[in-house]
Amino acid sequence: MNLLEVQDLKKHYPIRAGLMRREVGRVRAVDGVSFHIAQGETLALVGESGCGKTTVSRCILRALTVTSGAIRFATSETETVDLATLPKRQVRPLRRHIQMIFQDPYASLNPRMMVGDIIAEPLKVNGVPAAERRDRVAELLELVQMPQSARIRFPHAFSGGQRQRVGIARALALNPRLVVADEPVSALDVSVQAQIINLLLDLQDRLGLSMLFVAHDLSVVRHVSDRVAVMYVGRIVEVAPTDTLYRAPLHPYTEALLAAVPAPDPSRRGRRRVAQGEVADPANPPPGCAFHPRCPYAVDRCRIERPELTPTGSGRYVSCHRAAELDLVGVR
Repeated sequence: MNLLEVQDLKKHYPIRAGLMRREVGRVRAVDGVSFHIAQGETLALVGESGCGKTTVSRCILRALTVTSGAIRFATSETETVDLATLPKRQVRPLRRHIQMIFQDPYASLNPRMMVGDIIAEPLKVNGVPAAERRDRVAELLELVQMPQSARIRFPHAFSGGQRQRVGIARALALNPRLVVADEPVSALDVSVQAQIINLLLDLQDRLGLSMLFVAHDLSVVRHVSDRVAVMYVGRIVEVAPTDTLYRAPLHPYTEALLAAVPAPDPSRRGRRRVAQGEVADPANPPPGCAFHPRCPYAVDRCRIERPELTPTGSGRYVSCHRAAELDLVGVR
């Protein structure tokens, strides 16, 4: 049984105009997304800014109300609930099973609370006794490689990487079944990014974490994820095991994202093409494949018929009419 199954998830925002505020259109921020996460697996959700990655994560957390679709979450080995349709009062007890690591480690921490209180807050909300809270905070600080003296200091006394460690400790306080990491290293220096990534990998091995890792930096994703789902304008265009996707992408948009990753060795730079033009408008997407105005391989069919996400074998899925005939491997 999968820990999380997202099926045909949609989140649309109405566009209103005029004196009567009538709906004149919709922003299709998420427009039919489907994927699953197994127990102990890390799925990376990648794409350019504005493609809908963060909206998907907030829908899973029920921070946003879903327009349509299903979000099936396994609360135990035998019980599954649909978070998309649960009333809000029934969602709250389930929040302990799904926790989030935020992008900005400073904005996500209360500057007026000491680190020990910040980490203990979810425990307090869920009725854990004070003595147990103290022991658990000490355990979590050790787990994220922070000194015990940090519990009586405020967030401003720490670096960005240390603050993110505090955020990770808070997310793990209740032993969640799923952690949603929304670009957890994008606000950090490159050297610090490596430290946080190594910490997440260590925690995944020690705790068996299941994670949805939202990011736009594919060089980071390669080291963290078991599988990668690529999003473009509210839809997933390719899903594949990480090594397979980096070695041989099937969708032209995936090729373009990989081509944009800097290669430190000029002799190893491949022949993949970088996408030209602007990202499509989710309020007025082009007909057919949304990527066709930027795709160097587009044909007439791409401009008329929207491709569906189709299995190609070995756990791969791709949404492209020409995936079978294109050679996008290149050299990395």
